[in-house]
Amino acid sequence: MKYQPIIGLEIHVELDTKSKMFCSCKNDPNERHPNFNVCPVCMGHPGTLPVINKEAVRKTIKTGLALNCHIPENSKFDRKNYFYPDLPKGYQISQYDMPFCKKGYLEMDWRKIRITRVHLEEDTGRLIHPEGADYSLVDFNRAGIPLMELVTEPDLTSAKEARIFAEELQLILRYLGVSGADMEKGQMRVEVNISLSKSRKLGTKVEIKNLNSFRSVERAIDYEIERQTEILNKRKKVSQETRGWNDVKGITVSQRKKEESHDYRYFPEPDLPTLHLDRRFIQEIKAEVPELPQQRRERLAKEYNLNERVVKIFTSNKDLGEYFEKVMSELINWVKEIEIKEKVSSQEFLKLTNLAVNYIITDFWSLFGKVLIEELEDKISPENFAELIKMIYKGEISSKIAKQMLPEMLKGADPSHIIKEKGLTQVSNVLELENIIKDVILKNQKAVEDYKKGKEPVLQFLVGQVMAATRGRAKPDTVQELLKKFLH
Repeated sequence: MKYQPIIGLEIHVELDTKSKMFCSCKNDPNERHPNFNVCPVCMGHPGTLPVINKEAVRKTIKTGLALNCHIPENSKFDRKNYFYPDLPKGYQISQYDMPFCKKGYLEMDWRKIRITRVHLEEDTGRLIHPEGADYSLVDFNRAGIPLMELVTEPDLTSAKEARIFAEELQLILRYLGVSGADMEKGQMRVEVNISLSKSRKLGTKVEIKNLNSFRSVERAIDYEIERQTEILNKRKKVSQETRGWNDVKGITVSQRKKEESHDYRYFPEPDLPTLHLDRRFIQEIKAEVPELPQQRRERLAKEYNLNERVVKIFTSNKDLGEYFEKVMSELINWVKEIEIKEKVSSQEFLKLTNLAVNYIITDFWSLFGKVLIEELEDKISPENFAELIKMIYKGEISSKIAKQMLPEMLKGADPSHIIKEKGLTQVSNVLELENIIKDVILKNQKAVEDYKKGKEPVLQFLVGQVMAATRGRAKPDTVQELLKKFLH
C-alpha cells in the first residue's frame, strides 16, 4: 500500500510596522548597516522592560479574522527559553497557550485547510557566515521585529498543495496590508512538518526549517517524501528531527533532534500583562478587512465576464486589477451615456471589456510592468487609458497607432493631444485610401501577379504595404476589402 503524506505548515511573517515589537527601534527590513536599529531593550540588556506594539497586535488579529479564526477575549505573552547566538536575551517573547487567534480555516479549491493558531512573537537576529571564514557574524537589526506565526493542522497531502496554500496566504497578507511577505527578503518563511502513513494516522514527524521560496517548499517536500518512503520500505524507523534544505544539492540535511514544547520551558512573560481584547476593538479591526483574493476572483469573473487566466492576473497583481477596474468604471459611464440614445448589446460591451483587458495586460503591463503601478497611474491616468480604448473601439485609431501612443502617454500627454500633435488621425476618407492603394498596386506589380495566380498570402504583404504608406492610420479590414476590390 502506498504511503500517504501528512503535511502541516508553520509560516513566519514579519509584520509591516514602524517600530519593533517591544521597543521604539525602527522596523526597517531594508537597513543594510549591521546593528544600526538596536537599543538596550531589543538587545536584552538587564533592567530593560518591553512595551507591546499595538499595531502588531491589530495586524495579527486582522489576519486571524481574514482566516475565519476565533479571537479569544484574553491573550498573553510567554517566554520561550532556548539559547542561540542570534537571540540576544537567551529567550524569546512569544505566545504559547493563549494566542490571539485560534481554530480558523482557509477555503482552498480542493478543500478547507484548518488553521490551528495565529500568534505573535519577536524575531531573532540574523547570522552571517562569510565564505571561507571560520567564524560567523551577528546582525541584530532584525532582533525584535514583530513576527507573526501561523500554524496549520496537518491537512495538506502533497507538495503542490503546500505551495499553493503558501502562495494564497502570501496574497492574503498583501491584500490585508499586514506584510510585504517578500520571501527573498525573509519577510515570509515557511517550515514544513511532514510524516508518511498508510492511513490518516500521524507517522513520525520531521520538520524542514526556513524555506525561503515557494519552489523550495515544493522541492523539499517532494524530496522528503522520497527519503522517508525509502526508509519505511526498508522497514526502518524515521527519526523525529529538524532538517534543513540545501537548495543547491536539492536535499534535506539533518540539523538536530526535534524539540518538544516542554524543552522550551514556557512560562508567562512576567514583564507583560494579560491582554483583554474588547469586542468593540475586534469589530473595529474586522471592519478594516478588505475584499480578499477569492472574493475578488469570484466578483471579477461574474461582473466583467473574464476568463480564468485574466482573473488570476488581476487578482495576483492587486494594483493592476484595481487599475483595470478604474478604467472600466470610465468605460461603463461612457456606455451609460450612449444608452440614453441607443441600446448597447452585451456582445458590444464584452468587446469593449476585452479591448481594455488586452491592452492593459498585453501592452500596458508587459511594457511597463517593472515600473510601480502607482507611478504609471500618475502618468497614464485611468481616464486617459479609457479614452484610448474608446478611440480604438470607435475605429478612430488603429491598433498599431494605439501601441505607438502608449510610450507618449507615459510622458503625461492625453490621447487626443498626441493624435493632434503627431498627425495620427485614422484615414477615414475612402477616396484618399483608394488613391494610396492604387499607388501600392502600381509599385508592387509582381505581388499583384502572384496574387492573381492564386497565392493568397501575398494579400497580407500588400495590406502591410498600405499600412506602412498610411503610417498605420488605416483600418486593416477596410484596406483588405478595398485591395480585393481593385485586384479582382
